[in-house]
Amino acid sequence: MANILEMRNITKEFPGVKALDQVNFEVEEGEIHCLVGENGAGKSTLMKVLSGVYPHGTYSGDIVLNNEIQSFSRISDSEKKGVAIIYQELALIPDLSVYENIFLGHEIHKRGIVNWHDTKAEAAKMLKKVKLEVHPATKIIDLGVGVQQLIEIAKALSKEVKLLILDEPTAALNESDSENLLELLKDLKTQGVTSIMISHKLKEVIAIADTVTVLRDGKTICSLKASKGEVNEKEIIKYMVGREINDIFPKRLEKNFGDVQLEVKNWSAFDRKLGRHVVKDANFNVRKGEIVGIAGLMGAGRTEFALSIFGNSKSYDISGEVLVNNKTVSLKKPKDAIDKGLAYVSEDRKGNGLILIQDIKQNITVANLNKLANYMVINKNEEIEIAEKYRESMNIKTPSIEQKVMNLSGGNQQKVALSKWLFVEPNVLILDEPTRGIDVGAKYEIYTIMNELVAKGLSIIMISSELPEVLGMSDRVYVMAEGRLTGELPIEEATQEKIMEMATV
Repeated sequence: MANILEMRNITKEFPGVKALDQVNFEVEEGEIHCLVGENGAGKSTLMKVLSGVYPHGTYSGDIVLNNEIQSFSRISDSEKKGVAIIYQELALIPDLSVYENIFLGHEIHKRGIVNWHDTKAEAAKMLKKVKLEVHPATKIIDLGVGVQQLIEIAKALSKEVKLLILDEPTAALNESDSENLLELLKDLKTQGVTSIMISHKLKEVIAIADTVTVLRDGKTICSLKASKGEVNEKEIIKYMVGREINDIFPKRLEKNFGDVQLEVKNWSAFDRKLGRHVVKDANFNVRKGEIVGIAGLMGAGRTEFALSIFGNSKSYDISGEVLVNNKTVSLKKPKDAIDKGLAYVSEDRKGNGLILIQDIKQNITVANLNKLANYMVINKNEEIEIAEKYRESMNIKTPSIEQKVMNLSGGNQQKVALSKWLFVEPNVLILDEPTRGIDVGAKYEIYTIMNELVAKGLSIIMISSELPEVLGMSDRVYVMAEGRLTGELPIEEATQEKIMEMATV
């Protein structure tokens, strides 16, 4: 099969960073090609070069599409050649209808007047192509993330896409929606659409890829062919991180559990907006030096449970008792929780965990500015020292602590979010989906940090949707379903089957 795309010797530099270094990338027509690598390897940057986000002239090297050298100045140039890119953060307008979103920017019109009848009819055809049974007049705001992802693909198909690029398309999807999306890509392949998918989920990559290309530190490492039996987890990880990770979850040498640091008794949280309990009659505890995992399906109430304890920022109606070091405490706002030694790393690091337009230094110190203040004035030198300390200890890959957080990879953003909460010097650290959207190498680093923290006596509560992660890192596991803690297992007795049984009662 002939190549639909060749990217030859692509080099792209940012101030202080060479993001791509002589990258070569080839995609055969009609294949599903997965692009993998650690955070910061250059995957998204390469696709932004291809799609015209980074225009011709801002990089060196050649893009050859259908045997023609291209010089895209903007996204619309690549779209005219049949290239469409869908990002992890969807670009739909919530208050517009499905059909308005599908044809936004390339409306069906005559003499400047939009033909809404044809627009709706064509939108219905596109929805049928992506096997989506939704009325074209439905507003985006009323649809789930999985459905919105398919509408983004319908939008791409409406532009007669030949090469579809998906950047972490399943990162925010549940298992069912992820499977639907992967099946759709296989179906589009039979319709002549070539796909490039960036993903950290290696099981999905192995299930769907014809070819896997690995980038590391801005360089092409290798391309693996499924037809030759080269696409397997061990091989991909080896090339991604430059070494074999035989044990993805680092083991602790010693486990020394102390007294209970946090206990919750008969805890309930009622959401007035939903008109129901999101947490009901929960009894829970975590000891000093212990990692306690909380497993459950999406919507089970795990995040709501964490937020209700950590100062109840959602203003639920609360009943029950929280004890810190055997003393009953009142945690009516996040500051109360912080003052009592609790910290919470949000599952949504971009929306709730970090201030993306600010630099690393400001993000690390923002939760504990009082420690740096003298008569309401921030000691800037001390702030720099603190940020540099965390940059080194957390191995945050950045040319400078003045770098804006929005420019960091997902794994490094997560390390900044962790640093921010470690700076408040907590006794109990709640980690909500701590490795979501980050690669296997960065995951290993986060796990290692977790082990180091509990070795120092910190207690960690880890909420995770990845059962291997729960089983690989926890000392004890609680399972939630429909707002209730339905089971508790010592790690020696915990299995995926037992957890799923408790999660679906």
